[in-house]
Amino acid sequence: MLDLPPLARFGGLVATGLLDVTSDPAALDSTGFWAVSADFDGRLTCARFRDVREEPVPAPVPGRWHGPSAGDWKSSLDRAAYTAGVRRIREHIAAGEVYQANLCRVLSAPVPPDADVDALTALLARGNPAPYAGTIRLPGHGVEIATASPELFVRRAGRSVESGPIKGTGRTEADLLDKDYAENVMIVDLVRNDIGQVCATGTVTVPDLCVVEKHPGLVHLVSTVSGELREDVGWPGLLAAAFPPGSVTGAPKSSALRIIDALETAPRGPYCGGIGWVDADRGTGELAVGIRTFWIDRADGVLRFGTGAGITWGSDPEGEWRETELKASRLLAVASGAYDAGDGTPTD
Repeated sequence: MLDLPPLARFGGLVATGLLDVTSDPAALDSTGFWAVSADFDGRLTCARFRDVREEPVPAPVPGRWHGPSAGDWKSSLDRAAYTAGVRRIREHIAAGEVYQANLCRVLSAPVPPDADVDALTALLARGNPAPYAGTIRLPGHGVEIATASPELFVRRAGRSVESGPIKGTGRTEADLLDKDYAENVMIVDLVRNDIGQVCATGTVTVPDLCVVEKHPGLVHLVSTVSGELREDVGWPGLLAAAFPPGSVTGAPKSSALRIIDALETAPRGPYCGGIGWVDADRGTGELAVGIRTFWIDRADGVLRFGTGAGITWGSDPEGEWRETELKASRLLAVASGAYDAGDGTPTD
């Protein structure tokens, strides 16, 4: 394994000079610039950095990233198991236990000891640019993440908060189904309830509902939910109310979590968690939903990546499997070197 210094990179900012690491969310209301990784299962890592500067993501250096071969990826749920899981969720829906549940699978492939997530970030910036792209590299603390997330979990500026849930995916806008719009509305209602627990009465609004956004290789339906935090609420209260993100759990959230825990066979890790930054001095922060996210598991010597889909009564099992494939295909190609690092065009 390389001796890689701690680093965090978000958009055009890079943070170096690690000062301290904590799992206490109250630290995010103290001082300094923090990189934040919240695993889906609740493990929180907050890392404060001394030096923060503007710096674009560097161009990929040939040979710096040694990714897995395209054929090396293994899925925690194969096609038969995943489609069976979709059918089981539809049974839960028919029984009135849940309206929607997000079913995910985790892909894994071996990587060499010198694999560096920051080198992968450089490739992702060219092959799959994303509005909430980021890197957190803390080798000594078990956090090595490169995300190309398109989804805002929570943005905070003072007392103002905003979330941008995504539900509904297709190759083009014409592929979006009535099921996708219904799914989005369900999750918007869930997110409204989540942040409504910690926002002042009457301040929670939905400025945008089911807006079509174009991303590399696909389109999403995206909504916006905003509110004003109560004066007695800080980051601990906000995270407790909103986590895990509603768009990657389901509704009702408690029932969905129970159902997916029984069906999924691998922990999600940072996938579907929260990844981003907090500037405690300025009272601002931005956490993405940890989708389109790679992470290195040093204990097993593998690179992991998660993909999933929201399941409703209107779901077709084979269609949901294809959605997970669509979400993963371009990013796996980038990580496996099947996309040119310069302009994102296929090399094969």
